[in-house]
Amino acid sequence: MMKDKGMETLVFKIASEPWEFEAIHTLNYQTFVEEIPQHKSNKNHKLIDKFHNQNTYVICIQGCKLLGMIAIRDKRPFSLDYKLKNIESYLPGFKSIFEIRLLAVANEYRNTVIFTGILKKLFELALERGYDLGIISGTTRQIKLYHHIGLKSFGPLVGKSNALYQPMYITFDRAMDFKENSSIFKNKNTMIEKKVVLNYLPGPVSVVKGVVEAYSAKSDSHRGRQFMRNFDSLRKTLCERVNSEKVYILMGSGTLANDIISAQLSLLAGKGLVLINGEFGKRLEDHAARAKLNYETYSIADGQTFDIKELSGVIQKSSGYSWLWAVHCETSTGVLNDVSSLYDLCRQHNIKLCLDSISAVGSCHVDLGGIYLASASSGKGIGSLPGLALVFSGEYAISDGRQFPRYFDLSHYDQKNGVPHTISSNAIYALSAAIENSDWSRRFVNVKRWSEHFREKIDNLGFTVLADMSCRAPHITTIILPEDISSMEFGRKMQSAGFLISYRSEYLLYKNYIQVCFMGECEEPTNEFVNYLRKIKYDIKWRGRG
Repeated sequence: MMKDKGMETLVFKIASEPWEFEAIHTLNYQTFVEEIPQHKSNKNHKLIDKFHNQNTYVICIQGCKLLGMIAIRDKRPFSLDYKLKNIESYLPGFKSIFEIRLLAVANEYRNTVIFTGILKKLFELALERGYDLGIISGTTRQIKLYHHIGLKSFGPLVGKSNALYQPMYITFDRAMDFKENSSIFKNKNTMIEKKVVLNYLPGPVSVVKGVVEAYSAKSDSHRGRQFMRNFDSLRKTLCERVNSEKVYILMGSGTLANDIISAQLSLLAGKGLVLINGEFGKRLEDHAARAKLNYETYSIADGQTFDIKELSGVIQKSSGYSWLWAVHCETSTGVLNDVSSLYDLCRQHNIKLCLDSISAVGSCHVDLGGIYLASASSGKGIGSLPGLALVFSGEYAISDGRQFPRYFDLSHYDQKNGVPHTISSNAIYALSAAIENSDWSRRFVNVKRWSEHFREKIDNLGFTVLADMSCRAPHITTIILPEDISSMEFGRKMQSAGFLISYRSEYLLYKNYIQVCFMGECEEPTNEFVNYLRKIKYDIKWRGRG
């Protein structure tokens, strides 16, 4: 903790909270209206910068008080472009340029470490983003100070006679020198906010509040009365959330849940139909093959959903289907299949419908009413830790007659109150916490809104979304990268910037896709996140041209 002249902890960070932006507008007014007569006064005593929505603000706060600020912006034209023509003619060569603006420190704190701390945090941000040249309109009152920290003057003075500014620039190497050598940053008591890592993976996801605490608590016996009461309550709540008659909870992953479904399907007479419109449809086919089921497949292109009329024709041409197995939300492509239409079609033809709902439950509205079997997991959209496999069912399980392993026999779970084998009380209580502490209705509305805004922004950046507009899942966006941009490199650069996106899966690497997923207890993507997408795309393409 650092104290200076009676002050408590100073925090240097990127502005993110509503109150911080309100304070920025007030300090902006105090500095550039009341102190430096650059703008006209107003009744609100607030000055919202004309580039506010494009600015990233680095600030210093003490509790809930703003002590200083500075802004960074990389979109042309810069404010200096309006004051000085052809600024490139004055500058050394560069690859990526940014503008520094709105440097302001509250008057009573100007002889403290705040000025230097803000600049250090700003240079950290600039270096992370890959800029190699920064420009600023430096007030003539502080030219000596600017020179001291490595800024160089260029061109004539700009501005009005009562508010003159000197155009200045700083290069990557000088910014690095300042970052490494400035004495404030060697003070162990100075608090510089650490980079926040934002999780936009399909798993592991950011968990719901209370999950980690429940998982870390003292374990209960899975035979105890209290555990069984909690277990029964959890099963009831899960079924209510997705309108299912029953749910079986087992130790394992979503893959295990699908293995169990394939085992149950082996007990049915007749053949089945596996639908494929992406990687996880192909995996259902692999489950069916390994279980030696009698089945056929129907495949369509990635990014598309099934035409019910065409699918009806396929079913009518080949009589004898007793079950149909499809992916609810095809994670690999970001397609949400129309389960309601599939259910109606299956009901017309007396076919049992089974679903892989692993990436759907907890992320969007799911209605499993009438569904024979559906898989899910404790991780993914539900927002707990992985480790529990969920199998939802519309009816009691068929007895297997000892045809497959005990663990796969769902009728055995019916006979033993749902717990025939050891199960972790910690995993159960963590899943309960995820269910109890999350408002799914609110989450679904937010996720849908976030995705719509996000897709509009990335469309403007020239990115291509794989899924057709008619069938896009609200929580998964799969992006097709051009051949000259490596998904591996793109994903790594985003991770270095503090944003976790999906790119490491074999199918994503093979097809050069990246994914942005809003699953679990995620956060709305910031403008900074979208700006990084644009910047990394530009940087990779620019380097390729070089």
